[in-house]
Amino acid sequence: MKPHETSAPDPVRSTEYLRYVALGDSQTEGVGDGDDITGLRGWADRLAENLTVGNPGFRYANLAVRGRRAGEVRAEQLGPALALRPDVATVVAGVNDLLRPRVETAAVVGHLEAMFAALTESGARVATVTFPDLTRVIPLARPVRSRILDINDRIRAAAARHGVAVAEIARHSSVADRRFWSEDRLHCSPLGHQLIADAVAHALGVPGSSDSWTQPPPPDLMPTPRGAAAELRWAATFLRPWLGRRLRGQSSGDQRTAKHPQLHRIEAPRLS
Repeated sequence: MKPHETSAPDPVRSTEYLRYVALGDSQTEGVGDGDDITGLRGWADRLAENLTVGNPGFRYANLAVRGRRAGEVRAEQLGPALALRPDVATVVAGVNDLLRPRVETAAVVGHLEAMFAALTESGARVATVTFPDLTRVIPLARPVRSRILDINDRIRAAAARHGVAVAEIARHSSVADRRFWSEDRLHCSPLGHQLIADAVAHALGVPGSSDSWTQPPPPDLMPTPRGAAAELRWAATFLRPWLGRRLRGQSSGDQRTAKHPQLHRIEAPRLS
């Protein structure tokens, strides 16, 4: 597969969807695109906005909860998702597993594949994504690079076995562009969430989608702070609290529930 190439969209089932259900963790919940006071948007919401255009019967549910690992997404979200009888679903999880001290990528993808299988067998068209190399924005994450490469290969293989569309985010040149990431560098910025929405729409063959998301971003005219001082500030502001939660056995998703647990109407696309 060439850089920026996605799996071929299904020419039969790509024209209209009525019930979209999103499963996953913080990225699918929309962290980095809005806030907990004014509300989160995120790539799944943006994709749903696209799908509702000219489709008055369209409904959308987002079951994602931040901090969830792949096994937790399967245990907590798959059953409710199947009960909603989606005709299109997205499954994106695994990053929270990769950032743990120990992880078996085969087991992580085993949970993803179980969700792929159950959803496709129910009649849903399913899409997923590959994960970007976080070391390009977080140098301290170098120890997990091999895990990311391994899990992406496993995701591609599992998706192929079940006819799941794959948006190849991992191969996009914007991975290293800080404009596509929020300040914590673990979650996408609004620009990054839009890129994922466009990539998934293209992988699904949604009318009006294209491969424009694969094009390199325009030059960044605003310099991004780099160097040891910038890394120390980032570590103190974001890494230290994250490590503290891990040591205490806590999760950012503790006591949280899905933001849209039931199918509902969604507004037409916004301008940004």
